Amino acid sequence: MKRLWQLTALAAMMLASCEQGTTDKDSAMQERDSLQRIINEKDLELNDIMGTFSEVQEGIRRINEAEGRIVVVESGPENPSGRDVIRENMQFIEKAMEQNRDMIRVLREKLETSSFKADKLVKTIENLQAQIDTQSQRIQELEASLAERDSMLAVQVETISSLTAENESKSNALSQQDKELNKAWFVFGTKSELKEEKILSDGDLLRDSSFRRDYFTQIDIRYDKVVKFYSKSAKVLSSHPTGSYQLVKDAQGQYELHIKQPELFWSVTRYLVVQVR
Repeated sequence: MKRLWQLTALAAMMLASCEQGTTDKDSAMQERDSLQRIINEKDLELNDIMGTFSEVQEGIRRINEAEGRIVVVESGPENPSGRDVIRENMQFIEKAMEQNRDMIRVLREKLETSSFKADKLVKTIENLQAQIDTQSQRIQELEASLAERDSMLAVQVETISSLTAENESKSNALSQQDKELNKAWFVFGTKSELKEEKILSDGDLLRDSSFRRDYFTQIDIRYDKVVKFYSKSAKVLSSHPTGSYQLVKDAQGQYELHIKQPELFWSVTRYLVVQVR
């Protein structure tokens, strides 16, 4: 009986020992799992923060590239497309600067609520902020420079437009003056017609100042070198140097005047009068 009691007590002790071992093992596993979750959460948090850091740095790099494109592009009245390139890059820079400021604000908020309190992270944010502030200052200076250049271009365009208008006016005036200097008039008709229009009076030509000037046809002596009379009889009444012209019959036997030396032909008078039948 005593022996049986001893065996029972020993079995109870062994059972209690096993239960204690199982409890200690479960507790260790729970502690390890909890620690792993903390590590994973910190990794995710750190990766999130570093990802935002990278986005800000990439934004700074792209802004620097856009600044470079603005500096090298040439813009002027002769290259209006250059101004479009500058405008597009400035719009991109303004948008990128705003995005960077937003991300810096997000980084600060993340660090405030983060379990990381590393001074290096705070210092890195301050460095990024300093870079953005420097960029912002450069952009303001660039905008002022572009505004000054646009103002100068506007003056240049206005000056060029003024000079162009002035040149056109002078050109038109010279053209009109040249046209006036090269005007001549001709008329042909029967003797009675010429007398009726007071072009021929008592055997004299154009002596009566009241002759009908609108009866004449105006020509340009530089270009009009053939005058058709539509008649098989033609006699030049006005004074023109011999050899400067020739009366020629066309295929229908009708006369036409060929002016061979215009300057010489019109040197005596700018009015050509021809009598036909």
